[in-house]
Amino acid sequence: MIRKDDILKMTEKGISVFRYYLPVDFKVEKNFLNPFYKDTKASCNIYYERKAGVFKMKDFGNEDYSGDCFELVGRLNGLSRKELKEFVEIMEMINRDLHLGLSAHEEYHVSHSKVPQKSEVVSEEPKAKSVRPYTVVQKNFTAVELAFLGKSGIGGNVLKAYRTVSLKKFSSENQERKPFSCMTSVDEPMFGYMGKQHIKGYRSCSQMRFLYAGDFGDNYCFRLEQLSAKDDLLFITGGEKDVMSLAAHGFHAICFNSETAFIPAAVIHRLSFRFKHIILLYDVDSTGLKSSAKREEELKEYGVKRLLLLLAGTKTEKDVSDYFMLGNSREDLIKLFLDYLETLYSETMSALKSCEVDFNNPPPIAQMIVSVNDVPLGTQGNLLCITGGEGTGKSNYVAALIAGAIRPTGTDVDALGVTLHENSRNKAVLFYDTEQSEVQLYKNISNLLRRCGREAMPEWFKAYCLTGMSRKERLLSIIQSLDKYHYQYGGVHLVVIDGIADLIKCANDEAESIAVVEELYRLAGIYKTCIVTVLHFIPNGLKLRGHLGSELQRKAAAILSIEKDSDPAISVVKALKVRDGSPLDVPIMQFSWDKEKTMHVYLGEKPKEEKDKRKEGELVAVADSRSSKRFRDSAEKAMPSLVAETFIWKYFWGTNCLFFRYREQIIANVGVCTRPKENTPCPVARLSA
Repeated sequence: MIRKDDILKMTEKGISVFRYYLPVDFKVEKNFLNPFYKDTKASCNIYYERKAGVFKMKDFGNEDYSGDCFELVGRLNGLSRKELKEFVEIMEMINRDLHLGLSAHEEYHVSHSKVPQKSEVVSEEPKAKSVRPYTVVQKNFTAVELAFLGKSGIGGNVLKAYRTVSLKKFSSENQERKPFSCMTSVDEPMFGYMGKQHIKGYRSCSQMRFLYAGDFGDNYCFRLEQLSAKDDLLFITGGEKDVMSLAAHGFHAICFNSETAFIPAAVIHRLSFRFKHIILLYDVDSTGLKSSAKREEELKEYGVKRLLLLLAGTKTEKDVSDYFMLGNSREDLIKLFLDYLETLYSETMSALKSCEVDFNNPPPIAQMIVSVNDVPLGTQGNLLCITGGEGTGKSNYVAALIAGAIRPTGTDVDALGVTLHENSRNKAVLFYDTEQSEVQLYKNISNLLRRCGREAMPEWFKAYCLTGMSRKERLLSIIQSLDKYHYQYGGVHLVVIDGIADLIKCANDEAESIAVVEELYRLAGIYKTCIVTVLHFIPNGLKLRGHLGSELQRKAAAILSIEKDSDPAISVVKALKVRDGSPLDVPIMQFSWDKEKTMHVYLGEKPKEEKDKRKEGELVAVADSRSSKRFRDSAEKAMPSLVAETFIWKYFWGTNCLFFRYREQIIANVGVCTRPKENTPCPVARLSA
């Protein structure tokens, strides 16, 4: 039997195995580039592990290639040494490839740490195989032979790489063990495909086209060992000449003994990890068509497909060699494969066709629904997010937005600093509240009606208190009612969801968060409306709540933050994100409660002097929420005497995601975002060191 220890003994503790399978001239304990993937840094080496007493490979760039020689061979062939049968196959492969001469037909014993030692019979006593002896006499290729092969693109380099020779004489035995010989002639050239222990003769113009001699092993596969570690496309052809013709045109290809030969699933299984597409490229005669269809069905679980050449199927026009001989190029074959992919992916490509951007036919410009100083905040087909902490006035702010959307034609309304596009066609305006009680919602609606000068709700304005519904029912109700009112009122002007977090079980559930935001985004596009969502900040932070907030930050066209001013009676509105513009273009707006008017009123923009006063405090607050205590303390001490930009660079530029997420906000509040010159020391860094 083949034993692990015997292999290690005969391969100098595994080093010979590494030298055979690694196509690089490495030195022990010297780093080299891993040849099995696009390695950009030499971080791979072979070393001797004294404890185990074997040579091992260590790849710091990809741990999958780390381990002893058995693990490497298993990795290259899609086998695991942890599985008994596959480990035996690995050892047999090493024994065969390195010609170790170890017996493979006995019992093999493996002990496991967690279970009692077991033995498994790998195979029964094999039947004696008939290996035909042979002798060949080689000669130089003639000009006629080279011209014949050259018509298919096969040149001297390919012939050498694929160990193909011109034969003068071939001698062996027939099935009856009687000796015979074949001689080449001008009319009957003879080629030989040389293997390590076998030869396959090819006589293109003779009645007996193929000659076999030597030991072909159990599964003959022409030039399997020459394939790259990874690539996109692999062809399986019917013969060796077709393999070389494809190789000459820059394609990876292999073949088994013939088109009718059985293809081992284990080989295809291993190749499926290395190639995106495995394509049967058989002859287009009756035999080839029948065989390729059969092989495709047998190997469908590995994604194997077949490609049919556009040939007549005659004796001189049936295979890929003929295809190239007729004048077709590599690009022609790629085009044929592309046509096949279009058929294979027809449903997907049809769906994508409607999503394709036609530069010559630009889409209609989305109408602004909500804006400030002509800066679009909420447009058709987009989401607008309103955020802020508890008690900052978010619900009152969105009520003012609704008032602006339902105001009578030709009238003005105090929408707390923003402008709402006039709903002259009386499209539906929908308001869904998931947080407040029905009593509070009724009160808010009364106030917003009074704000816009209406005594009663218009027919096309619908408001719903969803607190009595389950979270699952809320989203479904929004989807179905939106669809109904779209057709009933000829479109939807504005949708407000006050409490989007209450549509899902948990705002930190990534899958749920992505699903609900994508659904709302899809609905906004379908119905060409703006959907306003309200979401809380996390306590004492600058980030929207949970995964839901993160997804809204990516998808929303604009984000407005509402927070209390230094005077708690005043709320300020700031732009955190504006997709079609910059937050700098949006002023910091103020609103507060007016006792005489019994409603919130707009106070105008925040004065610059007031903004500068808060600059240092806000920066320290950011550091307080994100930094260590040591860094916090040093920042607080340094702020009175430091330029704000230095602090911003130290904290935000050094943490890229935070800088780019809050860049516009910092600029709006502080007025600077300049990075110091290169190699300029940061005072805050010195203080915190």
